[in-house]
Amino acid sequence: MKQIYYIALCFAALTIGSCKKVDNYSPPSETLKGTVIDAGTGKPLESEVSGENGTGTRIKMLELSWSDNPTPYYVATMQDGSFNNTKIFAGKYKISAEGAFVSLVQTGVTPAVDQSQTVDVKGVTTVNFSVEPLLRVEWVGEPVLNPEGTITAKVKVTRGTTNAAFLGNVTDINLYINNTKYVGNNNYDNRFSKTTAYSGTTGNAVLGQTLTFTTIGGTLPAKRDLYLRVGARTALTVDGQRVFNYTEPKVITIP
Repeated sequence: MKQIYYIALCFAALTIGSCKKVDNYSPPSETLKGTVIDAGTGKPLESEVSGENGTGTRIKMLELSWSDNPTPYYVATMQDGSFNNTKIFAGKYKISAEGAFVSLVQTGVTPAVDQSQTVDVKGVTTVNFSVEPLLRVEWVGEPVLNPEGTITAKVKVTRGTTNAAFLGNVTDINLYINNTKYVGNNNYDNRFSKTTAYSGTTGNAVLGQTLTFTTIGGTLPAKRDLYLRVGARTALTVDGQRVFNYTEPKVITIP
């Protein structure tokens, strides 16, 4: 019995000792910031607030400091295409952006395309990306509050690229409305938002036209600000996502 007791005592001591092992790595404190920009307009590319598993534009990071084949992780962007993460480990990274635009990294074509950027992240590091959106969605005039309490908005949807591999059929053009500027396919009031789906090539026929959308569901709630955005997408899955291109948000005050 004494032998068993001493073995158990030694095992407990080893276990306690291992629990006292200290993580001596400094916490991440470097900053990576920048903007994803529409190459055709020079303006920030509108999307959705994103995350590692969310939709919208996201920043893909491969840390090369410790491995030639690292596991990727993602930095979220705001819906205006900007990103600012203050909790990055210092190191050498291969960085690219993913979203509703022509892929910056394409390995299945000849010649291969690689528009990623390899940078040393230290202190405050700025990395911007210029991309060709799948679709460009633009307001035509200003949204109008109608006498009966609905809102009418006009937009034009065009191709943002001539790259034949990224000219998918248009499948959705939607008017989203909500009580916050963070409005889109990930956050909208379905009582009033107007969604339009297209099958086959029928959606391609409306490209370049001025399209008119009016909110559904009758009179909108009074005495508040309401935010609108129009989003459009194609049938293509790009970088593992099938996401929307957007207008910038507009706000209307309902008296």
